[in-house]
Amino acid sequence: MTTAPLSLEHIIRPSSLTDKKAPVLFMLHGYGSNEEDLFSFAPELPEELCIIAVRAPYILQPNGYAWYAINFDDDKGKWSDDDQAIESRDKINAFIDEACATYGLDEQNVNLLGFSQGTILSYAVALSYPEKIKNVIALSGYINEAILKNSFKENNFKNLNFYCSHGDVDQVIPVDWARKAPELLKDLGIKHVYEEFPAGHGVASQNFYALKKWISGKI
Repeated sequence: MTTAPLSLEHIIRPSSLTDKKAPVLFMLHGYGSNEEDLFSFAPELPEELCIIAVRAPYILQPNGYAWYAINFDDDKGKWSDDDQAIESRDKINAFIDEACATYGLDEQNVNLLGFSQGTILSYAVALSYPEKIKNVIALSGYINEAILKNSFKENNFKNLNFYCSHGDVDQVIPVDWARKAPELLKDLGIKHVYEEFPAGHGVASQNFYALKKWISGKI
């Protein structure tokens, strides 16, 4: 769980592999949480994966963090700061390079796991920079096209895979928003799985077992 002084705070579980560069799974937490949240999954995930749980850059009191602000306004209602989200997208993109170089990881086997706001950023990174990402686990989130690179539809997505899931009674991010993701992924010719579970805004046990099985067969 040691960390190097890179551009984003993080915690790490090293890979069990010693004879070659390890595949890596970057974990991106949700709004108001921190890097320790998704890291609790680490003991149950394949040992050959190096797991790096990343802390979002914007501080929320008392001990939470966010990838971008969510504002509540009488006139606009609830809205997201897309400029901050784009900044975070590119911070994550740069951090992937830093971490792979610092820890000697396999830059050809980079995987993302996000939850909620972390999923929105995982979609943004993978669809904007698909040449850098192999697999994405997108939990309880949706695609915000406003934070993707303008020319993203021209990218080459042939090596990209998605596992997407959502709770069918999610009270934070409506399931209808999540259902648009497989439609876009299909239009782009991206390999993907989409599943719904009888759950709210969280990861049900059967959801976790499904994603574990999926990633174990992809790395």
